[in-house]
Amino acid sequence: MRFKNKITHIILILFSLLFLLPLLMIFSGSFENQGQLIENLEPVFNSSNLENKAVWYVIPMYPTLQSYVEILLDSPEFFIMFWNSCKLVFPILMGQLIINTPAAWGFARYDFKGKNILFAMYIILMLMPFQVTMVSNYIVLNYLNLLDTRSGIVLPAIFSTLSVFIMYRFFKGIPEAVTEAAKMDGANELQIFLKIGIPMGAPGIASAMVLGFLEYWNMLEQPLAFLEDKALWPLSLYMPAITPEVTGGYLVSSVIILVPPLLIFLTGQKYLEKGIQASGLKE
Repeated sequence: MRFKNKITHIILILFSLLFLLPLLMIFSGSFENQGQLIENLEPVFNSSNLENKAVWYVIPMYPTLQSYVEILLDSPEFFIMFWNSCKLVFPILMGQLIINTPAAWGFARYDFKGKNILFAMYIILMLMPFQVTMVSNYIVLNYLNLLDTRSGIVLPAIFSTLSVFIMYRFFKGIPEAVTEAAKMDGANELQIFLKIGIPMGAPGIASAMVLGFLEYWNMLEQPLAFLEDKALWPLSLYMPAITPEVTGGYLVSSVIILVPPLLIFLTGQKYLEKGIQASGLKE
């Protein structure tokens, strides 16, 4: 049995390394000399040269910080787009915290007419990809004069049904006896929500926020569809067209863009795991 466990662990480690290989390639390539990158990837960019194969070194042949200097010191538009991302992501998360948390608590703790139908609509909206609702969103935002504004991205995202669904599962798991005891002690509904619901449902709230950050930090379709002014574009749209001349900058920007989601993921990993487990439970 121990031998089988060891074999299983070895196989899982090998698969993990396989999945990590692209990240390792991006990280190591970001330190490679631009000229060496062009030489290594020449078969990729030159379609007429099909005989040779592209080369990629795990350890850079000629390590340099040139590409990092170009992005961090000589590319002010990079920082503009970084702050654009912050101006989109954090208002979205704050809005979800203020609006979706009470909504999830209401679905979990109260019975009212039409509750099941309304919650079913939430689930349907959660399953719909952005492409399905893009046209209707565009029409509504155009009617409200919110196209080409940050509000046109933030407001629809605030009412995301995924965060409601995740927090609902945690609030639903709070024992009824706890809330009943609070009522007997004279607590009103708001006090129960603030002093019992939020502390006991904190893992679900944190999980929803982590998932929300990972989703909206990397969003592409919404800004492309609703923002024409490139001065408002987030960092996820910074990536230049991949050409030999900008390969180093492309790799460096990929590394930098990856850092905030990675830190958020590592910080909230345990909450994220709980949220995924809760979202997979049947009611």
